[in-house]
Amino acid sequence: MAHAPPSSLTLCGSRWAERLLRLFGWRIEFTGLPSRQGVIAVYPHTSNWDFPIGLLTKWATGMPARFWAKDSLFRTPLIGPFMRRVGGIAVDRSGAHGLVGSTVQQIEAARQRGEWFWLAVAPEGTRKAVRGWKSGFYRVALGARVPLCVASIDYGRRCVRVSDFLDLSGDETLDMARVAACLEGVRGHRHDNAGPVRLL
Repeated sequence: MAHAPPSSLTLCGSRWAERLLRLFGWRIEFTGLPSRQGVIAVYPHTSNWDFPIGLLTKWATGMPARFWAKDSLFRTPLIGPFMRRVGGIAVDRSGAHGLVGSTVQQIEAARQRGEWFWLAVAPEGTRKAVRGWKSGFYRVALGARVPLCVASIDYGRRCVRVSDFLDLSGDETLDMARVAACLEGVRGHRHDNAGPVRLL
């Protein structure tokens, strides 16, 4: 089932961030969020430019999004505090097996408190070419019983789309086919590096 975000959960964003994106030729398709908790799968991830574009989109829309990032980024004196301030969650890749469970718990705790918790994930996990998507985003959304937003940074249309919301069925083949349909025609900055829309 697809969600139509209600106007009651439309957020107030930053006009300067939206204007800055427009200055660089980008526009955003966003009408609001369907709930206070959820997961955002951001595709494709092929360039360092994806992060500043995504961050400006977060600010422009007012989305209370957090995101996974490798823990080494949080250990530097200047970058670490910045990453935490903008919503970064440090991930130890050598022990990431417990990350899904702990994130599900955080989302469930936020739900009980009535707080916002949207997790943005780049399922490819790297800017290099890969054979498919890591499944963490899927398992978090399914385990926490929250909507999945299929978001795209489309360099072909110069558009960041954050408007496709899905309820996952638990049937990976069916769910990923629906995800792929939302991303049809999307082009990354280095399009040849965009991974196929399938779970590894």
